[in-house]
Amino acid sequence: MATQLFDLRGRVALVTGGSKGLGKAMARGLAEAGAQIAISSRHEDELKQAAAEIAKGTDVKVAYFKADMTKRSEVRQLAERVLAEFGRVDILINNAGGNRLGAIDKITDEDWDNTIELNLTSCMAMTRALVPQMKERRWGRIIHISSIMGLASKEERDAYSATKSALIGLARASALDLGEYNITVNCLAPGPFLTDLPGKLLNDQQKQVFASRTALGRWAEPSELAGPALLLASEAGGYITGTVLVVDGGTLIKTF
Repeated sequence: MATQLFDLRGRVALVTGGSKGLGKAMARGLAEAGAQIAISSRHEDELKQAAAEIAKGTDVKVAYFKADMTKRSEVRQLAERVLAEFGRVDILINNAGGNRLGAIDKITDEDWDNTIELNLTSCMAMTRALVPQMKERRWGRIIHISSIMGLASKEERDAYSATKSALIGLARASALDLGEYNITVNCLAPGPFLTDLPGKLLNDQQKQVFASRTALGRWAEPSELAGPALLLASEAGGYITGTVLVVDGGTLIKTF
C-alpha cells in the first residue's frame, strides 16, 4: 500500500531549473519513483550532465530543454516542446528562480522586474500552459518552490520575499480553481539548503549564522527536499492542496 502511494510509473514530470541544486535533487527523486523526467534551464552543458545523473541506475526517460524563464515566449515554447516530446505532463515543479539583493530604496527597476518575471510570472505562465491537458485527464500535481523567505524575511530580500510570498497566494487561488479536476496545487518552502545560490551570496560567517538559526543546527542537503516533493507529487499527497509545506530544519520556530 505505502509503495503504491508513492509510485510514479506512467507519470511525466517537468522540473524547471532542474540542472542543479534543488531542482536536480527533486527530479532525481521523482525518477527513482518511476516518473519520466523533463528538466529545463538556461545552460545546455549543465542540463546534459544533470540529465545523465538523474537517469543513472533507472529505466526512465530523461530529456532536457534549454529555456530562459524570464522570457514569456520561451516559457510557452518550453511547455509546447515538452508536450511534443512526452505527450503529457502530469507533475509540474516550478523551481526556476533567482535572488537579486537590494533594499527597498536601492533596488533597481531592472532587478525588480527580472525577479518578478523569473520567480513569479514564469510560474503562472507555465502553469497556465500545462493545466488544460491536466484537466482533460482529471489528474495533476503543481508544486511551486517558495521559500521561508516568503513567510519571514531578511534585509535586502525585498524582491525575493515578495515573489515567494506571492507564490503562496497563487497556489491557494489555483487550488480552488483546479480542485474539481483532481489537480492539487501546493508550495514547498525550503529553509537553509546549501545550493549554489546561498553559496554565492553568503560568506562563511553568514552561513554559520543561518545554520545556528535552525533547530537541527545545520544546513540541509539538496536531496532532503526530494521526499517532500515526492509526497506532493504522488497519490500519497492527493488530499493536500492549497498549502505550504515548510522544509526548514526548524528555522521558523526558533524565535529566541
